[in-house]
Amino acid sequence: MITGNPQPFDGGFLRVNAVAIFRSAVYNVGMNKRPLQEPTFLLLTALAQGPQHGYGIMTDVERISGGRVRLRAGTLYAALDRVVAEGLVEADREEVVDGRLRRYYRLTPPGGDRLAAEVERLQQNAAVAAKRLELRHRATGDLA
Repeated sequence: MITGNPQPFDGGFLRVNAVAIFRSAVYNVGMNKRPLQEPTFLLLTALAQGPQHGYGIMTDVERISGGRVRLRAGTLYAALDRVVAEGLVEADREEVVDGRLRRYYRLTPPGGDRLAAEVERLQQNAAVAAKRLELRHRATGDLA
């Protein structure tokens, strides 16, 4: 059994009575190089307009997606925990409304950059798809 108070140590290590423990965020390694899942993309898009509380995000995501994506509370808060841990979103403020705590979230600058990169990736993919469909229609004589 190790006893003693953990002490900060450089490089992400903690020293506890001469035992170094490395803490790594392996889960987050390379995460911002992967395409965003649609619910995460829509969550970040909702926050691009400004800070919102959980219910506001849920209704905005549904509106943005034309009703295709409906985030339930558990799904939303799990996603918020993940994007907060990734540094894409942060808590903005809290207020009490009708005796209940309402937390507002906002997009961070890295979150805005990540959303912009995803928009660019999607636009490039859509442009390639549109061009190929156009070529296909020309080749088959289908102008529909």
